[in-house]
Amino acid sequence: MPFTEIKIEEARMQFAVRAAGGAESLSELCRQFGISRPTGRKWRDRYLANGCLSELNELSRRPHHSPRRSPPELEQQVVELRRRYGWGARKLRVLLLRQNVDCPAQTVHRILRRHGLVNPHAPRPGGCRFEREQPNELWQMDGKGPLKSPDGVCEPLSILDDHSRYAVGLYPLERLRRAPIQACLEQTFEQAGMPQAMLMDRGGQWFSAHSDHGLTALSVWLIKQGIRLIYGRPRHPQTQGKVERFHATIEAAVRHRGAPARVADWGPWLDEFRLEYNEVRPHEALEMATPSTRWRPSERRYPGTPQEWKYPAGAELRRLNEAGCLALDGRHWFVCEALAGELVMIERLPLATVVVRFRDMYIRELDLAQKTTSPLVRPAPPAALRQPPTGNDVS
Repeated sequence: MPFTEIKIEEARMQFAVRAAGGAESLSELCRQFGISRPTGRKWRDRYLANGCLSELNELSRRPHHSPRRSPPELEQQVVELRRRYGWGARKLRVLLLRQNVDCPAQTVHRILRRHGLVNPHAPRPGGCRFEREQPNELWQMDGKGPLKSPDGVCEPLSILDDHSRYAVGLYPLERLRRAPIQACLEQTFEQAGMPQAMLMDRGGQWFSAHSDHGLTALSVWLIKQGIRLIYGRPRHPQTQGKVERFHATIEAAVRHRGAPARVADWGPWLDEFRLEYNEVRPHEALEMATPSTRWRPSERRYPGTPQEWKYPAGAELRRLNEAGCLALDGRHWFVCEALAGELVMIERLPLATVVVRFRDMYIRELDLAQKTTSPLVRPAPPAALRQPPTGNDVS
């Protein structure tokens, strides 16, 4: 009568009772039940020692002592950090090291797994990364999708330094419109200085599909500050990968902490998140350093009112009207609506042709004879001159 998976408990009891009676040979009983003599003696002796058949139930194989198990105070510390920040083992290990606790990331992960705190869907680190060599060479700017509260929605504006991943600005706006965005940029420039270039997608606030150079009132204002503009390719959000990943971190924080009850409280919420992101949270792309250790304010200070562009001496200059049109030879020629009120230079060419230039950008060609105009789009720079991320430069 060998043990079976179905009647294993019952078979143990029958064996123990018959073996304890002493009327049968232990060796013969073990043969009948298909077990070894050591196992048979173990079941018989356990029954005789306790006098209770319930003691024959399967016991836990867990060791009575685990000398290599983490101390309870360490486990509590890891669990508290996880519940506070919601980060993974590698980042939590850095926080422990700051508290003079040297615990391998694998041990931290095992602690999280024992307490059911491992997220199987957590994003994995990216592969190939591109970044500028110094802080403030390039800032990425984008609008975060709407953040909802019971009484309304806010649309944050994010400004991120490409080299250090430092969140230079994070503002809760009601809507992504030109005036509030420009006000946020002015505040950021006053506090942090100005970047050499800015990378943006083709959102309507800073890129116009109806303008040959993508010019909007906001992008013209940025160009006048001496900032080179780079636009990502259409339908390629990976071009702005750093700011997109930053937005994913915001979403993870919202899931972990919860959204504020009032839309007016998103401002303090985002301020606290930005401080934590810049000063506390280890960044894997920075070898677990924080963005604040890699960033410094820009040496390019914000002048407030930019200086007029210096066109060549003796150049013929005209100012466009409020509709972006040029008055020339008794008629108005459309140039660019975003350049309304701006000073432009005109160059007269043979065959009654006039070229309109704004700063170093050739904008429009006028055919005075045929009374027609056509756009002049500056060609993209050669591939060898481009630096990742790829985009279309406007300056």
